[in-house]
Amino acid sequence: MTGIPFPEYPRPQLQRANFTILNGRWEYAITAAGAEPATWDGRILVPYSPETELSGVGRQLQPDETLWYRRALEVTARDGHRTLLHFGAVDQTCRVLIGGVEVATHIGGYLPFTIDITDAIRAGSHHELIVEVRDASDTSHHSVGKQRLKRGGIWYTAQSGIWQTVWLESVPENHITGLQLRTPDARIGAPEADLELTVHSRMAAEVSVMVRDGEHVVGTLTGPSGETLRLSIPHPRLWSPEDPHLYDLDITLGDDHVRSYVGVRSVDVAPDAQGVPRLRLNGRPYPHIGVLDQGYWDGGLYTPSGDDAFIADIAAMKDLGFTMIRKHIKIEPLRWYHHCDLLGMLVWQDAVNGGERYRPSVITAPVISPRIRYSDHRHAAFGRADAQGRAQFLQELDDMIDLLRNTPSVVTWVPFNEGWGQFDAARVAERVRRRDPDRIIDHASGWHDQGAGDLRSLHIYFQPIRPAGWWGRDSRALVVSEYGGYSLRLPGHRYPEKEFGYRRLQNREELTRAYERLHRREVIPAIARGLSATVYTQLSDVEDESNGLLTADRTEVKIDRAVVRALNDQFRRAFTAAAQEESGT
Repeated sequence: MTGIPFPEYPRPQLQRANFTILNGRWEYAITAAGAEPATWDGRILVPYSPETELSGVGRQLQPDETLWYRRALEVTARDGHRTLLHFGAVDQTCRVLIGGVEVATHIGGYLPFTIDITDAIRAGSHHELIVEVRDASDTSHHSVGKQRLKRGGIWYTAQSGIWQTVWLESVPENHITGLQLRTPDARIGAPEADLELTVHSRMAAEVSVMVRDGEHVVGTLTGPSGETLRLSIPHPRLWSPEDPHLYDLDITLGDDHVRSYVGVRSVDVAPDAQGVPRLRLNGRPYPHIGVLDQGYWDGGLYTPSGDDAFIADIAAMKDLGFTMIRKHIKIEPLRWYHHCDLLGMLVWQDAVNGGERYRPSVITAPVISPRIRYSDHRHAAFGRADAQGRAQFLQELDDMIDLLRNTPSVVTWVPFNEGWGQFDAARVAERVRRRDPDRIIDHASGWHDQGAGDLRSLHIYFQPIRPAGWWGRDSRALVVSEYGGYSLRLPGHRYPEKEFGYRRLQNREELTRAYERLHRREVIPAIARGLSATVYTQLSDVEDESNGLLTADRTEVKIDRAVVRALNDQFRRAFTAAAQEESGT
């Protein structure tokens, strides 16, 4: 790889002109836990974990080891300004030092954090930056996703350390620290839509906002930071997958100037003309035709080769006629969501699971016997006996919502999946609703439904998708949030010895026929009976799993594109007919 990976500005909805990307070659060392490096082992390409090929290291960090990073930091403190050091994500816990002095610690491998290093760099312009990392992986209660030290089947190679962009930013002494955007009443045909905007700052000050539609100024706002400002947008152009229109925002607070954007849209669940609960977009029933996306890339695991890889995945699914991606057990860099906003792709966002070791009777048996349903107040049974781990999950859930709440593409929160570390899901759904009342909640995807949220969410792999009389009776929309998983290994691609998939096919033609049969016989007929959304497993092959629509290296589509497009188009037509909504009205 040549050049600095991910040179793009990492935070598209709070963008400034003055920034420095710190990705590139850093020194690294791996020592026993508690020991400092006597020498450095070599150079690592940031932001790639040492377990990846692209990092140039290719070594698994163990729970009893420490990973060290070091690089020179050429930066000078400026009068009247603060210098911020941003980390996109560091897995799993870390300590950051400048000039040998600790400036911050952080716990959790999936969320960004920022350090004000102004005081640490006042003496001179040449500094040493060190990051010390520990990663217990799946041996603790920390959020871990699908990482496992002993990978296999649906569990993937554990990784560690810095896996998202590191960057510096110079900001005025008083500066904007965050935005909160809402368009709660966006409806098709409405003469106007309200934009609610709150600008947060280091110290209270007046803020001014200009809302633009291209070169046309829609309106301006002024008011105090920390308070909600409102602007009515006349005849709004609503955001949707078919027309992902964004309004630009220019925001000024004193000497601080940031650019942002907003998509005007609303989502909810409500009865259709037949009284069947349906997912809606902008006040109208809308089909969520989805695909499961693990967010793993060949050679980089959690981190792709570059920003273009994000775009390519989203565009490939859009080309196949999908309207939604379920981001599975991972939080991506903000630029991934930015591209979903730009390209027009709905996103269901999973929280990242944690907890102690899971019991097969809880997480695996329901695959074969879906009627198994346990109360998730039994914390130990779900691997959640540790109160500290539960508290950490709730804090990270809040932080994830705050991080992504402004992105129009994110329409659904999924706190729990298949019982992995699940606890008190009904109360968690209430917590999510209080924090973000404007999105759909799938409180327990797969099984161990606790009767909460907006969706009754099924995973169906080994039984037919068969409508039941109870679908929709509790006012929740019925969704099949995982299904399919058909496996095909194409010649000319790298695969592990073990193969995992829910049905094995021998060639592209067999896979296409099986996929078509599944949708024509089971999926599409179920729409009239209440099926509102589907999530096919999955976007790409990942390690043992060869059940992707794309190969792991994204060089081939494994199925006939025209057949998938035609089936997704038929899904749309069947959904429109079932909801008795005529296209274009």
